[in-house]
Amino acid sequence: MNSMTTRSVYRACVLVLCGTLACFAAAVSALPDGASGFLHLDSAADREAFREWFTGIAEYQAVRPEQNVPAEIKDCAALLRFAYREALQRHNAAWLAQNGLESLAALPSVKKYAYPRTPVGARLFRIAPPGPIGDDKSSFAEFADAKTLWRFNTYLVSRDVRLARPGDLLFYRQLAQNSPYHSMIFIGPSRFSGSAEEGSIVVYHTGPVGTSAGEIRRVTLQQLLQHPSPRWRAVPGDSNFLGVYRWNILRETEQCARNHVPHHG
Repeated sequence: MNSMTTRSVYRACVLVLCGTLACFAAAVSALPDGASGFLHLDSAADREAFREWFTGIAEYQAVRPEQNVPAEIKDCAALLRFAYREALQRHNAAWLAQNGLESLAALPSVKKYAYPRTPVGARLFRIAPPGPIGDDKSSFAEFADAKTLWRFNTYLVSRDVRLARPGDLLFYRQLAQNSPYHSMIFIGPSRFSGSAEEGSIVVYHTGPVGTSAGEIRRVTLQQLLQHPSPRWRAVPGDSNFLGVYRWNILRETEQCARNHVPHHG
């Protein structure tokens, strides 16, 4: 093959490659808004609605009869996924009756999305970082464990729990455990307790403990800060406490959301 032929073949290959990349980029850019980054609530009203439903749904799982807790909630990440997904539903009379949450009927639902009608369908959770020119929907899934939720679906607010807002998450990394990553939900004031003396509430699922399936627990923030085991105290001096994190969907600007850098585990 002479040099001229070689150059012609090379140019042809380059043109084919460029064409392929251009088609791929066009396909990515054609994905619905949010699929190239992650779900994002534009308005303050929607963000507040999400917080109210997320915390209300999560706390209710801790106070309802154990036999009525959805079977899918088997560990801390499952509680997060369930409350997140259901917070994006249209909370009509049928949904309220099915979930036993008629007491929250006055709360407005999120307007931008109505699960599963979202830019990524039912696959709400990012499970992989975005590629160099964006995402396709394979970057999202219905399932994500605690580490994946922490790494790809939230951002750090602070290691000071006093800066937590309702709906924020407390993440831990307990290296002595088989499943080291653990999460809790900061509820804030309770919707299901008449006692203002309780202060802020935290809800979490223990996950399996030995031969037990574990349970959902509801404790006051003060009780957590005084936990008998120092490794569960959500204080800056606790090396197991990763900090207070906030869902990416609650970021206040789309630009910040698209510039998100995953945490490194």
